[in-house]
Amino acid sequence: MVNAAGKFGPYNQPGPASPAPVAGVRDTRALPGRGQTGSELVRSRIALRVRLKSVSPGDRLPDAGVLAEELGIGEITVRRALEGMCQDGLLDRRRGRAGGTFVAPGWDTVVALMHDPDEAASLDAFHLLLECGLVARGAGEVQSGRLDGLQALVDEMALAEDPARLLELETRFHLDLAEVLGGAGIREFAADLLGRLCLVLPAPEPAVVRARNRCHADLLTELGRGAMDPAVRAVKAHQHARPS
Repeated sequence: MVNAAGKFGPYNQPGPASPAPVAGVRDTRALPGRGQTGSELVRSRIALRVRLKSVSPGDRLPDAGVLAEELGIGEITVRRALEGMCQDGLLDRRRGRAGGTFVAPGWDTVVALMHDPDEAASLDAFHLLLECGLVARGAGEVQSGRLDGLQALVDEMALAEDPARLLELETRFHLDLAEVLGGAGIREFAADLLGRLCLVLPAPEPAVVRARNRCHADLLTELGRGAMDPAVRAVKAHQHARPS
């Protein structure tokens, strides 16, 4: 789970190394295309933190050494990634006693200009494949009560009015779904995908997110019944959901 400090583990934690294989996904550490470099990991995880409101535009980020430890990559790589994000306008570097690296106030404006339809389509298709595989494997095996947290997110989304809050809750739903059906390692993989999507895919309109939430509700209903085929259809419907 994402904790209050914004750490995503288990990059820097010992324990079981490899997540269980998921039907339809050959290598759950290989992202589409050429994969993700250490610098891209920093970018995607910061983007995910902004989406999840762990940090907001204007907030100071943890020091490079802290980020390096959390992500399990070299501090030099982190520093280079942060510098690149400053050059892109995503982050601000401030000097002095109150200095550091801050999320740029114009984060949303800059991200809107970074839309990459080809990469977005590839990542979105891969995320769909991942969730279909998780649902196909997990249907009928989810223990009673394991869906309660997901249902709470669906219920909160149904009442939420703030667009940023809607996006945050939807992202949390997909992260938590990955963990419920695949474990902590699969959650980390989903975080890789979703973080990259935050940078290359324009944020959907609130009406679209609400339409997707109806698919979330249908998915949980079918998972609760152990109905694999309808559950997979609910996942696929989510990708093409439109306001009614």
